[in-house]
Amino acid sequence: MDTASKIQALEKLVKDLRDEVAQLRAENEGLRAKVKRLEGQLAEGKQAEPPSFVKANRPKGEKGRRKKRAAQDNHGRRRMPPTRYEVHEIGSCPECGEQLGDGCRYYSREVIDIPPPQAVEVVEHQVEKGWCWRCRKWRVAEVNWAGIVMGSGRVGVRLTGLVAYMRAMLRVPIRTIRQYLATVHQVDLSVGEISGLCRRAVTHMARGSAALQAEARGSPVLHMDETGWREDGQNGYIWCLATDTPQPVRYFEYHRSRSGDVAMGMLDGYSGHLVTDFYAAYNKYQGPQQRCWVHLLRDLRALREAHPANGEVVAWALGVKQLYQEAKQQLEGGLSAAERQELAERLQRMTELFGLQYALAYDHPCCTLAKRLLRHQDELFQFVRHAHVPADNNLAERTLRPLVVQRKISGGSRSRQGSATRMQLASLFETWQARKLNPLLACWRQLGYEPVPATA
Repeated sequence: MDTASKIQALEKLVKDLRDEVAQLRAENEGLRAKVKRLEGQLAEGKQAEPPSFVKANRPKGEKGRRKKRAAQDNHGRRRMPPTRYEVHEIGSCPECGEQLGDGCRYYSREVIDIPPPQAVEVVEHQVEKGWCWRCRKWRVAEVNWAGIVMGSGRVGVRLTGLVAYMRAMLRVPIRTIRQYLATVHQVDLSVGEISGLCRRAVTHMARGSAALQAEARGSPVLHMDETGWREDGQNGYIWCLATDTPQPVRYFEYHRSRSGDVAMGMLDGYSGHLVTDFYAAYNKYQGPQQRCWVHLLRDLRALREAHPANGEVVAWALGVKQLYQEAKQQLEGGLSAAERQELAERLQRMTELFGLQYALAYDHPCCTLAKRLLRHQDELFQFVRHAHVPADNNLAERTLRPLVVQRKISGGSRSRQGSATRMQLASLFETWQARKLNPLLACWRQLGYEPVPATA
């Protein structure tokens, strides 16, 4: 390479370095400005903006004066039936020692406590046999182990039910259950044995958990939702069915897929009103459907907050919200079936007009929600047509919350069998709780043990 070419290459290198230095200086100035802005916010007592994955704080409304409770509600804790009485007598005067006369009760005080921890009961069942001289055979005493122990295991049904209750309802990790049993009841069970007890309980109660899905499909209104779950480090989904009937049902299944085929498989044969959010997997359902207004109102609020200076967007979002508010206000007055149908048809026509306004304006901020209104216009006011249909899917959202908490605690399950066990336990215990039953006693009954009523 000659001298002129070397000089030209060096000049180009110098130019590139200068451009890079200028770019780094610009980035440095931007970072300095950001640091200065954040320092200013800290100095003013303001918190920095949270990351995108953190939910923003909701503005706190002004707290009004607390409403005074009614006289019939203004009382303390109701006393419980005493299980034991302890009388504190006074025989003589504490100052002069004179013997006191006949005493009477001055006041009583209720103390609620638990008895000292009771060690586990270990029963050795000795089964005898006898020789029959007539049959010339040994005869063994027959023992009905139902309600005592399951299968050939050594752990009784009461302890098994307690483990299942702690695992499903109290959301206690297995190792913590082991620590509790060792500390309080002086019984040492391994992690594998505790896990096996849960599987054994589910196997014994399989008929009860399978019947819940059939009960859910027989409800006139069925809520459905899904949430994430991890199995052996792989992402999957929990699907739930929930009803608000006199005998409510909470039913869960785990699937690797979030497709509409899973939803249709769980609904197999159902033809009542299905209440869901706007997830596309539920679009395959051919029966009457009510979409959740809470989800829609939340998206409308986010649209207004994203474009607060755009009066056109704010007015459109408030107009759609007004349709829901009008429906609620009209229903509070009590309408006949014909009036409900008329109101629903009028609101549906107005919804269609709101959707047509921006559905084809692809660059407009309202386009996405406008297309949603057109797509689901006949699924937004089923709660107006039918009094037994709710306007939101909050029941399914609340039903999934306990399992979401379990997911945050344990991170999911480790195997397909573990997922199935967790789902069946959740189905049974959440259903018992929704029916206002004692979950532990209900579990014992399913396992064959009938608790003896406590006596005062």
